[in-house]
Amino acid sequence: MTQSVQQSSKNTESRPVVIGAGPAGLTAADALVERGITPIVFEADKIVGGIARTEEYKGYHFDMGGHRFFSKSARVNALWRKWMGDDMQTRERLSRIFYEGKYFHYPLKPFNALRGLGLIESAKVGASYSRWTLFPSKKEDTFEDWVTNRFGRRLFRTFFKSYTEKVWGIPTDQLAAEWAAQRIKNLSLRSAIASAFIKPKQTITSLIEQFLYPPRGPGQMWRTVKSRVEAGGGSVHLESPIVGIERDGFRVLAVKVRRPDGQIVRQPTDRVIASLPLKQAIECMDPAPPADVLAAAKDLKYRDFLTVCLIVKREQLFPDNWIYIHDPHVEVGRIQNFGNWSPDMVPAKGMSSLGMEYFCNEGDDLWTSADADLIAQATGELRKIGLVEKGDVVDGCVFRVPKSYPVYDSTYKQSLKTLQGYLDQFENFVMIGRNGLHRYNNQDHAMLTGLFAVENLYDDAGHDIWSVNAEQEYHEETDHSEKTSQSADEGTRDAA
Repeated sequence: MTQSVQQSSKNTESRPVVIGAGPAGLTAADALVERGITPIVFEADKIVGGIARTEEYKGYHFDMGGHRFFSKSARVNALWRKWMGDDMQTRERLSRIFYEGKYFHYPLKPFNALRGLGLIESAKVGASYSRWTLFPSKKEDTFEDWVTNRFGRRLFRTFFKSYTEKVWGIPTDQLAAEWAAQRIKNLSLRSAIASAFIKPKQTITSLIEQFLYPPRGPGQMWRTVKSRVEAGGGSVHLESPIVGIERDGFRVLAVKVRRPDGQIVRQPTDRVIASLPLKQAIECMDPAPPADVLAAAKDLKYRDFLTVCLIVKREQLFPDNWIYIHDPHVEVGRIQNFGNWSPDMVPAKGMSSLGMEYFCNEGDDLWTSADADLIAQATGELRKIGLVEKGDVVDGCVFRVPKSYPVYDSTYKQSLKTLQGYLDQFENFVMIGRNGLHRYNNQDHAMLTGLFAVENLYDDAGHDIWSVNAEQEYHEETDHSEKTSQSADEGTRDAA
């Protein structure tokens, strides 16, 4: 049944539209308000923060993914201080890998790894590393090639292959090397070992041991930014997905929004800053883009995940912020311990809250499982790993996060090139953020794309937004005041 489209009665004038109230979109909206401009923000979800949101259940707070606040960008750090003030806590990082019933520190601590692997296996790892250092693969097209050249084949198979395939759902020889280059910058077996004894001159993203964190997770900050935008005259509309982008050639005239009551409203606009998934943005354009552009958008793929949040009647279950689970006998990929991120995430003494993260594809068996079944599975796997005993888990809930990770498969690069060439022709439409650029950006990278979009649209600044986090030294090569932004806001995958 065709629904009628009504003109927004309150907002008939052209105002800038920001699509998405995650880190990229809200940063852009805040920057507009700072200029005295009142944007309209449309967010499909019921809460702000995007992938960096904080969910809540019975007073317990759950960070969807685990977001460390760490950046080399002076602008981003200044915004965090401006928005949160003294509320930001400095937290110690501890993360480990669970492999064959043992725990290995990550980042690597040589003596811990030696003790866990044993002398014979450690010698084999060392020999493998020497072999690949002396005779590396000449081609580094895949994740497997990239990691093997830096760690050796044996360590790759031990600590990288199984976990990475659990995360992405595809073989490591089909995952593009660009993902490893982004997420494991400057890190090799040699640098990891050296860092245990000598403080490196250059901060290696995957090795940082302290980070900032809001008391109640990243969502606390994004709720603060939402309030700032609204206090400055902007508006933020939740549960309001974009269903159409009306254009005349390469100029956007309006967006069509589905309100919570189901009504579709047309909002005229003079500028659009969009962080919705790139594929979705292309497919909802009216008139439709050329066939090759639509085909390129259709080719983009995403990986989804869900978090089973368990409330446990025990305190101090384990000291880690999170644990990577490299055990093929369980489906869980990573376990967050939210009380170790911030004590304020857990409201009751003597209790703990855990996030059991499962990587899946929207619509598959895991994604569509009933919440009760997922809670039972997560509880059973937690006991199998040996972290809880029978009766310790007293409650739970499930949160699903679609399109969490843009997939870097063997065809994505050419598709992205086609889409970038098309979108760069628009006068008043800019894509930003992780999903808007189909790039596995961290929170600070996403924020920078929001800032750069505003400056491009209003100051003709000429920032190459597509290159943020694409080239390791991007910010050092520009004339801007930015330093290299190599954030590790997510404990998400790091190098593991």
